[in-house]
Amino acid sequence: MRGTLLFLLGALVGANVVYFVLTRAPHAPAVATPPSAAIAAPVATEAPLPSPAPATASQATPAATTTAPLRLPSPPPGRLSIPVQGIAATSLRDTFNDARSEGRRHDAIDIMAPAGTPVLAAADGRIEKLFLSERGGITLYQFNPERTLAYYYAHLQRYADGIAEGQVLRRGQLLGYVGATGNADPAAPHLHFAVFALGPEARWWEGTALNPYPMLAGARD
Repeated sequence: MRGTLLFLLGALVGANVVYFVLTRAPHAPAVATPPSAAIAAPVATEAPLPSPAPATASQATPAATTTAPLRLPSPPPGRLSIPVQGIAATSLRDTFNDARSEGRRHDAIDIMAPAGTPVLAAADGRIEKLFLSERGGITLYQFNPERTLAYYYAHLQRYADGIAEGQVLRRGQLLGYVGATGNADPAAPHLHFAVFALGPEARWWEGTALNPYPMLAGARD
């Protein structure tokens, strides 16, 4: 009986010693994690820029507008070139309504110039008649291409070389020279220039007188 107790006591003491030894044994030192093994913290990145929203109808670039072609003003109908070389429009005088002998109205414009100054066609057209008139002296009648207007050149000194009835003249072409034939004053040579609206028959000796001054006053020299 005593031996049994001693055995038990010894076993109990031994177990306590073993437990003490095991619980008091030093812990293995912790292994430091090398810096290179550390997990890097995530680096903040910029958030992607949002895609631009599609332009609305009000924001969209307006379509190019179509510009209407510029319309330049048309020259006044009946514009004529000054039929005497070297004469400026500013030097013309409106003598259309001036009185003449026997109660007549002038119905023309007198363009003063030295005798022998070239007389030029005021517009394109055909020579309808070369005529020697008591009042107008050496004269020339020219019709426009439509044969609705007659241009009358009077008191010529002479015709230019080669001038003939039926000939087509171009604006500015030489047709004669300033003179004082007919009833013109020899001391005041000039071109008597008239414009007539022709009737359906287009007779060179008939027509309604039109004032040439407005047709010439704006002409270029």
